[in-house]
Amino acid sequence: MARIAAGRLSAEPSSPEQHDRRERILRAASRIGAEKSLERVQMHEVAKAAGVAIGTLYRYFPSKVHLFTAVMAKQVDRLRDQVTEPAPGTSPEDAVADLLVQASRHLMAQPVLSTSMLHASNTAHVATVADTVHIDSTFREILLRAVGIEVPTAQDVTLVRLLMQCWYGVLQSSLNGRASMADVESDIRLACELLLAPRSNAPAAGPPPPGDRDRSGGVPPPRLACRHESL
Repeated sequence: MARIAAGRLSAEPSSPEQHDRRERILRAASRIGAEKSLERVQMHEVAKAAGVAIGTLYRYFPSKVHLFTAVMAKQVDRLRDQVTEPAPGTSPEDAVADLLVQASRHLMAQPVLSTSMLHASNTAHVATVADTVHIDSTFREILLRAVGIEVPTAQDVTLVRLLMQCWYGVLQSSLNGRASMADVESDIRLACELLLAPRSNAPAAGPPPPGDRDRSGGVPPPRLACRHESL
């Protein structure tokens, strides 16, 4: 099967040999991308390192955006496979924060590659780069599993999406040298607390300030209804 991507056909591997070639390409891109920024990576050197013809590379990945978005998708798959059940008594927001902090440390350990992956995935259009859908759906699955939600509501999905966007922004600030790793961890934990903690955990207070109201003038909707089994 093939899909139209950026005006070109992007092949989907259908045999073990084709899957193997695609995996070799992604491993080669990861190695080269760990040492060279996205603009310095040349597609012909990726093809040579992977042991494939340049035409084969372009058939699977018509551009560097396609290629490094796919590398990002592989990283997210690896994260999903490594996720374990949180320790008993861990709150959902702490479980998610711990997971995102761990992922952040891993990404910050390879800043050149992480910068390329984030740039590619953030600029890729969903209509032309199918791996963007895979990244979003897999990450949503990871976070909802950490929170303990099997059947999410529309609000659950929205809040998880906001958390993902917040995390991407925090990571980008750190990769740009505008935030330290300590800032990253602090910001992640605060975002998880604000978005995921049950409203019942919040201290009693008077009416929210004007900036904390929704556009209709009422109080904001309740936070994500965490249903973690350990609670």
